[in-house]
Amino acid sequence: MNFLGIDLGTTSVKAAVFDESGQRLAFAAVEYTLDTSKPGMIEFPAERYVEICRELIDRFAAQYRIEALAVDSQGETLILADGEGKPLCPAVNWMDTRAVDEAKLIEDKFGRREVYERTGQPEITGGWPASKLLWFKRRRPEIFGRVRKIFLLEDWIIYNLSHEFVNEPTLLSSSLYFDIRRRTWWSEMLDFIGITPDMLPRVVPCGSAVGEYCGIKVVTGALDQIAGSLGAGVAKPGEVSEMTGTIMAICAPCLDIPEYDPASIIPCHLHALDGMYCRLLWSSTAGAALKWFRDAFLPGEKFKELDRIAAEVPPGSGGLTFLPHLCGSSMPVYNPDAKGCFYGLTLAHGLPHFVRAILESVAFILKEDLCYIGFSGEKDLRITGGGAYGQLWPQIKADVTGYRLATLNETECACLGAAMLAGVGAGAYRSIEEAVARAVSIKRVFSPSGTDYGDAYRAYIELDTLLNRGRG
Repeated sequence: MNFLGIDLGTTSVKAAVFDESGQRLAFAAVEYTLDTSKPGMIEFPAERYVEICRELIDRFAAQYRIEALAVDSQGETLILADGEGKPLCPAVNWMDTRAVDEAKLIEDKFGRREVYERTGQPEITGGWPASKLLWFKRRRPEIFGRVRKIFLLEDWIIYNLSHEFVNEPTLLSSSLYFDIRRRTWWSEMLDFIGITPDMLPRVVPCGSAVGEYCGIKVVTGALDQIAGSLGAGVAKPGEVSEMTGTIMAICAPCLDIPEYDPASIIPCHLHALDGMYCRLLWSSTAGAALKWFRDAFLPGEKFKELDRIAAEVPPGSGGLTFLPHLCGSSMPVYNPDAKGCFYGLTLAHGLPHFVRAILESVAFILKEDLCYIGFSGEKDLRITGGGAYGQLWPQIKADVTGYRLATLNETECACLGAAMLAGVGAGAYRSIEEAVARAVSIKRVFSPSGTDYGDAYRAYIELDTLLNRGRG
């Protein structure tokens, strides 16, 4: 059997066909541009998401016999529709910040502790769908009054392919209106933001066949980071995946929500695996910081060339420290006002020091985050995303953390994770665990070389504490 995994990212839709062994048979990507013309607002035509997905499905269905498909998607992107499922406005992207005031109203009403204990989300921001819905209620009542169906991106695609109004728990975990302990809607939050359960999808497990599109089974997928973690082979407590792309994300399956601690709060989602949760930590700028530097100072240079440039200088970057908070910081300390900087600059520093300092800064965040989740290192840390492609960055991460890092043969891990869930829904695998065992394989392992980053790491923590970790 062949399966199609569709990855709905922030700026592109990727799709790949896999067989049961995880061998990729075909791949395609369609890029798109978000509308950022209105201050604080980031939107995209909801219908266009559907058009892109149908184009990709139809293209591959003409070439391969596809048994089932599943979609993984970005979280928090909101689509409001009428009773017939027609969108009432453009999709509101997860990065949209229009609802900052509404987030404060939610915090005043419930408090951070109750929100965390109900939803697993440590911060109450304008990005959450609950905040956005309250914004429409308060500021666009002419739209809000016509809302009959409330979608996130995955269930929007499922609905338009199969006409079934369903979603799964991993994507709903960051809606701020889904109780992840009870695995049902948080009724008090629904009342506060002015919606009712009949406006929301039926919730079914990840990997559930829910309908068909042109003879292809449509199966529930997962949040993109969780799908990517499955595609990296992470399916048990104690296993951890790290993805460095535009952001850095760490996904660690666990058996319960961490205890509330206002000084050290770890985001927690429901996992695709039955009865499990996922500690999901992220840094808002990882590869984005490297791309910013490349575009500003080395325009047109390939990223693999940056590896060569950074390798020209020794570990520690000659005492140059970089804080990669180019759009605030998220973990381990959330501070939307945090700023990035280079510190320790002397006449001895050149271009290679700057590049290496950026690579090292992301490794320092990774080290601290792994400490927060209590990673033991008994199993190799699985690494994915663009940051796993080269030779230098994975080695820096291994040396800084002191852990073995494993790269995967499949680079499009989110697509593979979605395809494996499609295979579960089609009956090709008896479980998600079996899919992982059969379809995921390791390419290379990076072991710590003994390089000492102790002084550089301490300098990073001290600088970040001084400049960015104070909260009122």
